[in-house]
Amino acid sequence: MQFVATDELKTGMRLAKPIYNKNGVLLYDINSRLTVAAINSIKNFGLIGIYILEPAEPVPPLSREDIAFEQMQTICMFKLREIMDQVVSRQKIDSLNSLIEDILRNYGKLDHRVNFNQNLRSPEDFMYKHAISTAILVAMITSRLSYTVQKQRTMIAAALLFGVGYRYVPRAILEKGEDLDESDREATRRSLARGLDFLSNYRGDFDYFPRALALMQVFVYHGSDDLGSLKPDEDLLQMRMLLRVADQFDRATAMNIGHAPISEIAAIRMLESDPYEYHPVYVTTLCECIHICPGAARVDFADGTKGIVLVENPVDFMHPVVLRFSDNEIYDLTKPAVQRLIQIKDIMKTMDNRVKMDADTIKQFVPDERLIELTKKFRAALYPVASGQRTKEYKGDLVSHI
Repeated sequence: MQFVATDELKTGMRLAKPIYNKNGVLLYDINSRLTVAAINSIKNFGLIGIYILEPAEPVPPLSREDIAFEQMQTICMFKLREIMDQVVSRQKIDSLNSLIEDILRNYGKLDHRVNFNQNLRSPEDFMYKHAISTAILVAMITSRLSYTVQKQRTMIAAALLFGVGYRYVPRAILEKGEDLDESDREATRRSLARGLDFLSNYRGDFDYFPRALALMQVFVYHGSDDLGSLKPDEDLLQMRMLLRVADQFDRATAMNIGHAPISEIAAIRMLESDPYEYHPVYVTTLCECIHICPGAARVDFADGTKGIVLVENPVDFMHPVVLRFSDNEIYDLTKPAVQRLIQIKDIMKTMDNRVKMDADTIKQFVPDERLIELTKKFRAALYPVASGQRTKEYKGDLVSHI
C-alpha cells in the first residue's frame, strides 16, 4: 500500500481503501481500478490523495466491522464539518445531539476490542478527522470505565468541538504536524481559545454543554496561566487526562501529510513513558478497547528476527503466543522465562495502521495439526482471564495522581 497524491493518480490504479460519500454510500470499493471519472470525483471531493495497492499486492482483508468503522468515520466527519461551520457563523447546532448519540450507539457500549484503522489527513480536514477518531476512543474508554451516559456525552462533545479553533491556526503551522516550537504552540493555543469563544454561545443549549465547555477550557489552557477564574475540580482534571490520552494516541497513529504514523505499540510506549501526563489507568483502558498486537500480525523481535502472532494476549498485548520464522518454533511470551529469550520490538503495519500481512509472509507460515492444537490450547488458557484486570490495578491510584 502506498499514498498517491491526487494530481498523480492514473487510470488503472487499484484502491486500497473504499471511498464513501457523506451519507456513507459506497462509491468505489476496495480493489476498484481508477477510471477518469473516478479520478475526477476524487478531485471534486477535495481529497489530497488516496491509498493505492501495489501492482502485485493482494487485497487486504476487511471485516464487516472494519467496513462499518470506515463508513462511520466518513459520515461523522461530514456531520461535524457542518456543525463547526454553524458554530463559527453562530447558527444553531441542533445536529450535535444526533452525532453524539451515533457515536455512543456504535462505540459507547462495546464488549470487545476493535481494529482502530486510521485515515489520511490534510491540513484542511485534520480537525474533523482527528476530532471524530478522538471522540470514538473517548466513547470506548468511558464505556470500559462504566461512566454514566451523561458523562460520556459531556466528554464526547468536548472531544468533537475543542478543536473548532484549528481553522484559525496558520496552515504553515498545521503542516509541521507535531514538530512545533513554543511560538507555534502558543499560536495554536490562541486559535483554539478563539474557538472556545464561539462555543460559549451554546452554553445553555444542551444540558451537558456547560460541563463540556469547562472541560474544553481545562484541556486547551492546560500548562498556561490563562484559566482565569475557572478552578477545575478533581473530576474535570481526570476527564482532561482521559481526553489527553485519546487525543495524543490518535495524533501519533494517524497518517498526515509530512508525518508518517507510528504503530500502536510505539504509541502506547510513548504514553507509558510519561505516566504523569498520561495516567496508566487511561492508557491501560485504551489497550483494552483496541487491538494492539492481534492474531496474524507480523512482528519484529528485539534480536532482529521476525515472526507472526498466533494468539493475541487479551491481558498483556506485548506477551502473545508467537511463531518465529528463523527457527519455526512457537514461543509463549506469557512465560517469564520465555520473555527473557525473545521480546517483541514492534509490529509491521501499513500506513493506515492495518496489520501488514503480505504474500511472502503467508508463504512462510503453513500451520500443521500440531500447531493448530497448540494454538487452541493457548487461546483457551488466555481468554478466560477476566478482561480489565490491569485497569483495576490502577484505579485506586487516580486520586493520588492528581
